[in-house]
Amino acid sequence: MVVNAASASPSSSSSCTIPETEDLRLQFDDAHHERAPLLLPTKIMDAADEKGERPDLSEDTAHQISVDPWYQVGFVLITGVNSAYVLGYSGSVMVPLGWIAGTCGFLLAAAISMYANALLARLHEVGGKRHIRYRDLAGHIYGRKIYGLTWALQYVNLFMINTGFIILAGQALKATYALFRDDGALKLPYCIAISGFVCALFAFGIPYLSALRVWLGFSTLFSLIYIVIVFVLSLRDGMATPARDYSIPGSHGIRIFTTIGAVADLVFAYNTGMLPEIQATIRPPVVKNMEKALWFQFTVGSLPLYAVTFMGYWAYGSSTSSYLLNNVKGPVWIKATANISAFLQTVIALHIFASPMYEFLDTKYGSGHGGPFAFHNMVFRVLVRGGYLTVNTLVAAVLPFLGDFMSLTGALSTFPLTFVLANHMYLMVKGHKLSAIQKSWHWLNVIGFSGLAVAAAVAAIRLIMLDSSTYHFFADI
Repeated sequence: MVVNAASASPSSSSSCTIPETEDLRLQFDDAHHERAPLLLPTKIMDAADEKGERPDLSEDTAHQISVDPWYQVGFVLITGVNSAYVLGYSGSVMVPLGWIAGTCGFLLAAAISMYANALLARLHEVGGKRHIRYRDLAGHIYGRKIYGLTWALQYVNLFMINTGFIILAGQALKATYALFRDDGALKLPYCIAISGFVCALFAFGIPYLSALRVWLGFSTLFSLIYIVIVFVLSLRDGMATPARDYSIPGSHGIRIFTTIGAVADLVFAYNTGMLPEIQATIRPPVVKNMEKALWFQFTVGSLPLYAVTFMGYWAYGSSTSSYLLNNVKGPVWIKATANISAFLQTVIALHIFASPMYEFLDTKYGSGHGGPFAFHNMVFRVLVRGGYLTVNTLVAAVLPFLGDFMSLTGALSTFPLTFVLANHMYLMVKGHKLSAIQKSWHWLNVIGFSGLAVAAAVAAIRLIMLDSSTYHFFADI
């Protein structure tokens, strides 16, 4: 059975002067075959009808869209912000920047990121059409070439984030093992392989992003466990250590590169690089509800990040590790609980950032028939998602340099997608309504963040070269 897509109400941006292009599914994928979109539960459809907000179904996606309340989407965003990556910001951001620049950097990065994401959220409906993927939006505005470039940037970004998550999960497993045995038998590459396998098992059972639901609650619980434990143990260690060194390490030349890398990490901390895909899952009114989710992320959702980052740097100063649980002292079982929680939360968080790739694979190559747990669909997920995560795991094991992934990802993908492209697309769509001052402001963002992206990429590549000369492939670090 084929269900026709409900018409999405155009936003105010539908009056823009850019001509509406033909359906991107036909424009960019001529070989794409018709498929039946996933049916929504009757209760959800009936409830939406009563409110006059019937979710629109997409004929060119195998995943659910338009079914999630704003607070569920908010928890998706918070899960990304407070993933186990927060255990590294004390070392990767605060140590190179210090108290003043680091604190101001976090607050400024939050404000700029909130602004850029709000711009992107308001472009979700352009030309009378709702765009459920970042590349679809870019392709509608710019055409085929930028569609392809956006696709490449986004998936490089998400691939590297997923690889970093597997490294994080492996580090958490290794740290747990080291608490009980010091024989070094379980090395980091082995832990990374185990982590990749567990992430694959989770991916097989969660067909699409909206299906996370209760797992977002578990993710929040796991995040609170390791954040509270690290916060309390760091506070205790800081009070027991009266003198700490907060000087910024390295020579003047080295500090320039580490500062640029820290700025890239700041951008990485708040942004997903897949906002349109997350926004596609939210119920109408889409823009209004997405703005609620963003405010939730950048206010309440950012508090745990600040707490663990600032407390960790206060407690250990310039000696803060890139994985804060390696610094804290306390009972073995408490530290083991924190590490295991970090591992489990990472498995869930990875699924969020892998979901655009899963959606692409399911839509283009899936059967399009039967429910998500039909035997042939399960076999497809095992083979395709398993293969994708196998590649992720192999890269993670070969190059386990966590800080490098954070810096290079922020430089090559997060800067262009979140700041450069978002501001320029807003100019393209809304330019005829903006004043000269507003246009100048957006152009300043485009040029400024383009320059920062180039500088951050150079700094990250330099860091990778240094680490590559220090560590061998499959290093046990």
